[in-house]
Amino acid sequence: MTHIICIANQKGGVGKTTTAVNLAAALAICEQRTLLIDCDPQANATTGMGLDKAVMQKTLYHGLIGKAQVEHLIMDSEIEALKVLPSRVELIGFDVEMMDQPQRESALKRLIAPIAAQYDYILIDCPPSLSLLTINAMTAANALLIPLQCEFYALEGLSQLIQTFHRIRENLNPQLQIAGILLTMFDKRTNLSHQVAEDAEAHFKELVYNTIIPRNVRLGESPSFGKPILMYDAASIGSKSYFALAREVIQHQSVN
Repeated sequence: MTHIICIANQKGGVGKTTTAVNLAAALAICEQRTLLIDCDPQANATTGMGLDKAVMQKTLYHGLIGKAQVEHLIMDSEIEALKVLPSRVELIGFDVEMMDQPQRESALKRLIAPIAAQYDYILIDCPPSLSLLTINAMTAANALLIPLQCEFYALEGLSQLIQTFHRIRENLNPQLQIAGILLTMFDKRTNLSHQVAEDAEAHFKELVYNTIIPRNVRLGESPSFGKPILMYDAASIGSKSYFALAREVIQHQSVN
């Protein structure tokens, strides 16, 4: 079975793309056949994997609107077991162009259906909004991973995402589950980080991953070099944290 994990939170700057890129890389290094789908018009996951958007003839956008087959869109990465379905700024037009189309919420699901079985894991990086692109990602996925930054107001707005999750389950994708809530940007020196972690565990209990992603300078630097943290600085605490998360994800899926 292919595990399709949508990484979403309508709040920006919570570590969605960082998690998508680095979890995908860690899974691939753990010998899991992995596909990373960049479903964000900002295309940060694409550049974070070192892919040059300027030379791409077609991207996820062309697949979603029926102008390209998915097999022709997938690109290699530096890691043999990790492939990328890239994005570019034109994806911003998807919501408007598909507004009147029937079954517009399942365009991504239909696109990846022919190749899904080739992978152990498919990770979908979402935009920081509950747009049609995010709804497509949640409809295509069988699990939702929610990054939650350890900062003030972190839990605000999460209820809106949970409500959207329930609506998707009721109307579009009954198989969708919450894979887990990932605490990100944790600063062990501050009381606030510890308080947010405690509040999250009190509210969501076993849904919170044991792995916590710390604030880490090297983790912030790696996208500018077009590399996942595991390729940029494998000895850093950020790298070790995403390896730990990958092992936790694999273990959780094997139990289920």
